[in-house]
Amino acid sequence: MKIKLFTVITMLLILCSCKGQEDKSELQPTTSVKKIEESKLDAKNNEYSLFSDFNNQISQVIRTIFQDSKGNLWFGTQNGAFKLDGNSLIHIDGIKSESGKGVTIKDIAEDENGKIWFGHEGGISSIDEELVTNYYESDGLISNDVWSIDADKNDKIWIGTTDGVCVFNGQEFTKFTLPEGKIDSTLGISSTNMVHSIFEDSKGTLWFSSNAGLFSYAKKSLLNVSEKAGIQTNFVNEIFEDENGELWVSTKNGLYNLIDNKAKNITKGKIETGKGIGSIAEDKDGNIWFVSNQHSLFKYNGEKIIEYKKTEDNKDLVIFKILKDQSDRLWFVGFGGAFRLENGKFVNVTKNGPW
Repeated sequence: MKIKLFTVITMLLILCSCKGQEDKSELQPTTSVKKIEESKLDAKNNEYSLFSDFNNQISQVIRTIFQDSKGNLWFGTQNGAFKLDGNSLIHIDGIKSESGKGVTIKDIAEDENGKIWFGHEGGISSIDEELVTNYYESDGLISNDVWSIDADKNDKIWIGTTDGVCVFNGQEFTKFTLPEGKIDSTLGISSTNMVHSIFEDSKGTLWFSSNAGLFSYAKKSLLNVSEKAGIQTNFVNEIFEDENGELWVSTKNGLYNLIDNKAKNITKGKIETGKGIGSIAEDKDGNIWFVSNQHSLFKYNGEKIIEYKKTEDNKDLVIFKILKDQSDRLWFVGFGGAFRLENGKFVNVTKNGPW
């Protein structure tokens, strides 16, 4: 019981917390990359580690799941990054902190060249075929405590940290200025410059979900969308674009549908938000799935909100991320491992699948 209690307390401390007037943002060069740690991923020298024990979870804590353009699944966990290669789960050993320790992966992205990027508690890392490269504060990164990462269509890497945002062009890191927000005292980790999510939509607009609100960035103009659209909180977790191009925003006080610069809170007075709305995804039928108060799962069919009750097969899952894969399957990962929704039931996906 003590071990379980310690694990739960630890997870609560690392949970990600759930901003309109125009403003100009300046890109301020900080420093160029002077030192890059590189390591080859080669099965012969054990840089790729295949698991032989398939009876346990991929990880007890999976922070995120990502599918790349080639269809490969990546899992970001408290034990580092894993790639599904066929039916084999491979651990990427080369991703390390500056001190050489393992890291917790918090976000994953893919750039225009197919390189995979990881944001973690020890900086950022990339993997290009078999080459892993790690970047730290000593290389110009504004903070090693990275919570979000995305690659835009111009092949720039945007990094959100507890100390704000910076952008990497492959040679140097440049600070990107966002307004300062507030600390969310209900969470174990929070800061005035916290950036929870960075996302580029189908039109090429960048979105920043932060403790100062929701911001959009297009044509070198930064806009405070929270004020303009009427989002009634500055604590914004994530923005999601559905198949029709509509935007959905998860916040501390509810889930908003953002249409024509107007935000509608579809959950107000209908569900308990508690610590806020978390991850958002869309299923093959167009239903919007989302997590509320870290523990409750809902779907919205455009008319009503339906709670997906916990049962014996998913009772221990605290969902951090929802993903619809390229086969239209819904994945749910978090504290408790990885699960997939199959025929209305949650199936636990372990190191041995089912894939």
